[in-house]
Amino acid sequence: MTATPPPIRKVIKRDGNVVAYRRERIATAIFKAAASIGGTDRARAEALAEQVEARLGEAYGGERGMPTVEDIQDVVESVLMAFGHLRTARAYIIYRHERARARGARASTVEATDNVPYRTIYEVLRWNMDHGCASIEDLNAIVAEGRFPELVEAGEQRYEDEVRAAADRILERLPQVRIAIVAGPSSSGKTTTTIKVRERLREAGADLVALNVDHYFFDLEQHPKDEFGDYDYETPHALDLALINRHLVELLEGRAIRTPHYDFKTGRRALEVHPLALRPDQVLLIDSLHGLYEGMTARIPESSKFRCYVETLSQVRNAEGVFLRWADQRLIRRMIRDRWHRNHQPMQTLTHWHYVRASELKHIIPFIGTVDALVNTALAHELPLLKPRVFPIFPEAMARFRDDPKRQDAYLRARRVFELLDPLTAVEDDACVPPRSLLREFIGGSAYTY
Repeated sequence: MTATPPPIRKVIKRDGNVVAYRRERIATAIFKAAASIGGTDRARAEALAEQVEARLGEAYGGERGMPTVEDIQDVVESVLMAFGHLRTARAYIIYRHERARARGARASTVEATDNVPYRTIYEVLRWNMDHGCASIEDLNAIVAEGRFPELVEAGEQRYEDEVRAAADRILERLPQVRIAIVAGPSSSGKTTTTIKVRERLREAGADLVALNVDHYFFDLEQHPKDEFGDYDYETPHALDLALINRHLVELLEGRAIRTPHYDFKTGRRALEVHPLALRPDQVLLIDSLHGLYEGMTARIPESSKFRCYVETLSQVRNAEGVFLRWADQRLIRRMIRDRWHRNHQPMQTLTHWHYVRASELKHIIPFIGTVDALVNTALAHELPLLKPRVFPIFPEAMARFRDDPKRQDAYLRARRVFELLDPLTAVEDDACVPPRSLLREFIGGSAYTY
């Protein structure tokens, strides 16, 4: 007598979640396929589902592992054909293919409600919980137990995987796509992400040309000043949008151009400096704060553009359950980078941040639901490494701006960041951070040239 195969109890869904196995779902799928060609025999569908279950038990029962949804569908197809239900098998295969296409179409856009990608945030939180780094307390424990290099390795790999997935979506749309845009708010890691997207595309044989939109800033003296003498260069209108559009059209038409050159230390630009051309088989890669702003690429057909949005979707909370704000994480990054890259003191960056936030809330973040890919650039290991580079600034800022009614924005931001970082264990030694890490864009020591 043949032994009954061990039962299947669990199934791995496409998103990685494990759920209970249910035979009736298989029977229903078979019945729907049969019904699409005129079938009405539910009992036959249930009998075929039993055959599918038997084969699954032989392959995956007991300690042999769990089947995925795709594994089950493969067995359904083979059972239908083995028992002579060729027309039903064909209908099932067509239905399966159409569902796959529908999933692909949904995956090509980012789901966002009120400009918040809740599904992605949940995935970030789950990753943090799985890796034991969802809170300041968790991070302190990791440092104390000597597991910080392991967290660095895992965090870097997660980011690399997301960048690769975004680049692969661009490859799927070639040769229709002519311009790939990496956009996002200030200090979200656009430049490093753009470099890594370029590396992946070149690995796959795609030829790329990069356009540095920062060179299209108007001279700083042309921007209006506020009551403190500060310039608002965060608005997209600080860029020569007309010249950008003209150059984009000329490049896609095969004409050579000369882009400007902007010197951030002097705040001035020179016209017609850098030669640039784009062949018909090449893709133009743009890294820009305002890459999603319609006016930047208004003269380019939508079908020719691919938009990738990057943001620090951090999900780290303090002892009171208050989460680190994404904008605060980017503020910390920018305060560090501005000091060594743009000749701005951290206090200047802090007091200028209200311009950054006002601009991104108006011209960047509202477009998150229109993009083709989303990359989370928040690294689970960055806060302990960033703290020693910037933390002393916040008590000083709190003392300086506490009683200044015109600087309450800076005071409140400084206090909020101070209170979150204060209990965090700092990590001085950054040797475990790879030279090609996104974090190196802000702390220095990168293998890339920025």
